[in-house]
Amino acid sequence: MSYEIVTKYIKDLNFKIENAKSYFLLEKDIKNYTFVCDIKSKKLKEKIIQVDVNLRLIPVDQKSKRNLDVKVELTSIIQFTEIGNKDEMAKIILISVPEKLYPDMREVIIFLFKSSGFNKINIPEKIDFKKLYESRKV
Repeated sequence: MSYEIVTKYIKDLNFKIENAKSYFLLEKDIKNYTFVCDIKSKKLKEKIIQVDVNLRLIPVDQKSKRNLDVKVELTSIIQFTEIGNKDEMAKIILISVPEKLYPDMREVIIFLFKSSGFNKINIPEKIDFKKLYESRKV
């Protein structure tokens, strides 16, 4: 089964530091946050699927006050040249497409932090989307 990414664009972008105190504590507090990734898709037409990949920063402890709100959501429109079985399509939507979009999302987040004076943001080089896919199947 083959496909192509027809287009991709930033669907949603948020970078908010609550206040000056949060800004000055950010370098110390950033270790209390982690990145999570969500993937959603919907059929637009026969053989055309919209894939939304959302990467956001959340507090490790959900009870913690959120002083930082960082999110980037990239949308891609993919077109299949042929429709295969559902498992093959799911792997493309949940593994292949996010693997291609993630480097762009990572660059956007790094740019936002650097533009705000933070050069030491620790965002993973890669996310193992195959591992995430397999953990969803269990």
